[in-house]
Amino acid sequence: MSWYGQDAAALEQMLALPRVLAAETLSSTMDAAHAEAAAGAPAGTLVLAEEQRAGRGRGGNRWRSAPRGGIWMTLIERPSDAAALEVLSLRVGLRLAPVLERWTSSAVRLKWPNDLFVGDDKLAGVLIEARWRDQRPDWVAIGVGVNLGHPARDVAAALRTAALQDADAVTVVAELVPALRAAAFARGALSTQELADFAARDLTVGRQLSSPSVGTARGITPDGALLIESSQGLTSYRAGSLVLS
Repeated sequence: MSWYGQDAAALEQMLALPRVLAAETLSSTMDAAHAEAAAGAPAGTLVLAEEQRAGRGRGGNRWRSAPRGGIWMTLIERPSDAAALEVLSLRVGLRLAPVLERWTSSAVRLKWPNDLFVGDDKLAGVLIEARWRDQRPDWVAIGVGVNLGHPARDVAAALRTAALQDADAVTVVAELVPALRAAAFARGALSTQELADFAARDLTVGRQLSSPSVGTARGITPDGALLIESSQGLTSYRAGSLVLS
């Protein structure tokens, strides 16, 4: 099997990873990564597909990607800090945004808790799923999807999508993998610098929301919660989807 013309062995050497599963088509890179991890795959195992027949997003949403329309990947890590998992999707976004800006015409913005935008168009998404053993994380699957094809309409999300410009998939992944691994190795809650970096890229701060509650977005907390100001005051939300009104 190969991925964008590269076989697994070549990708392992280029990316300095212990194991790469490279496929033209998979049902889901996330599902394949969980199967690999359950079978004992080491930290740093990467699953790549040119096409997903049943890709997964937050809330179990399923979608199908066009062949070679993007980068669909899931990285397996085996973290020891459970607290860091609470903010991992945000930390991944913070690490990926400056990398992806190499191929965008304007700044990459972040939308809590797991999306990256160019302007008001979605460029990429992050999905984090952990599996636990004896109340400790056994592994975490870090799923990332980045649009490479022409901007299109994301029917499920009811929004337009953005795409990288003149980007070679192999080059992009070579840049993304170190950023993902750095995010996975970070410990604890978001630092003061990370909060400042998120604020500088925050797509929704100061804007009116209809979900997860009606009010005005006021940023995030060190433990990754969304802050919403309403007539009842300032409230933090750890779950739900952020919807602009």
